[in-house]
Amino acid sequence: MDVELTDVQRELRDAVRAFATDRLAPRAAEIDATAGVPAEVLGALGDLGVLGCLLPEAEGGGVDRVAAALAVEELAAASAAVAARVAAHLVATTALGRARGGGTDAARLARGEDLACAPLGPAAMLRTTPRADGVAVEGRIAGLVGAADAAAAVVLMAFGDAPSAVVVARGTPGVSVVPALETSGLRGAATADLVLRRVPLGGAPRVPAGDVVGLGRVLLAAVAVGVARAAAAAALRYARERRAFGRALVDFQGTQWKLADMATAVEAARLLTLRAASQADRGLPYTREAATAKLHAAQTAMTVATQAVQIHGGYGYTREFPVERHFRDAATLLVVAGTPAAERRTIGATVLAEAGR
Repeated sequence: MDVELTDVQRELRDAVRAFATDRLAPRAAEIDATAGVPAEVLGALGDLGVLGCLLPEAEGGGVDRVAAALAVEELAAASAAVAARVAAHLVATTALGRARGGGTDAARLARGEDLACAPLGPAAMLRTTPRADGVAVEGRIAGLVGAADAAAAVVLMAFGDAPSAVVVARGTPGVSVVPALETSGLRGAATADLVLRRVPLGGAPRVPAGDVVGLGRVLLAAVAVGVARAAAAAALRYARERRAFGRALVDFQGTQWKLADMATAVEAARLLTLRAASQADRGLPYTREAATAKLHAAQTAMTVATQAVQIHGGYGYTREFPVERHFRDAATLLVVAGTPAAERRTIGATVLAEAGR
């Protein structure tokens, strides 16, 4: 891939970075404490063009996946919950655009007046049964990011041998939203369970499932990169200020090596994420790349957050410092929308396939 960003990619990244630094970061602790994203935050992201960036160009979007991943990373460096909610919305808008709406209005999606959600990685396929009036679907998707406030959801279903991503409007008979158990991390991401009871979806808009799963992995990897970056930055700030034995912590070689390892891991995770996004933008297969990015980025977030807590010492476990939130968010990212074991299965299957076995 070309590591040089285009003007469009750079402009969106810089605009989101300025918003995240000036307006989102000061409210991140509040969002975490109340488990809710203020409407004005979502409205501002709509004004910036973030929420509609992956819609077709004719509907005000047309930005590529690399730019979207960069934007999500910037949001996550300020608030992982907001970044995850936006990521779920962006994945859904790509499917909604390809399925020609599914009962949603593109302009409202782009402005944040309507929100949508989709899996941020592999999810259990829902069961389908034949009915005279079309295919009926039953099942429950647990912990779907964004489901609590979504006007439409994109869910994965098996129709014969071809898994599909199907658009389900919230008001569809048989569709209900059940509040999920309270989570320790990504608080404010509007996570809920989506329940379908014999919902006739034979004629519902659908698209191939592969790109929904792949893009979800890429954007969730971007969330993890942002969390890791935020934890590393917090550790550096604290190490500069905290003194021990008459010296700043940052002056000790052991601290410097930890900071070096953090910076190296974050950069590697970012490059893997952007490589997967670039593969998708070029229309190339990217299942393995997306799974690799999500696996490595989630593990990096957990490792870097742990190291950041250790640099803070006992203060790292108090809510006086942001690393406590970064640690909880990182732990959640390890299991949301697919565990490391699930990603390893995907990667392993592609390795064996490429080896001819």
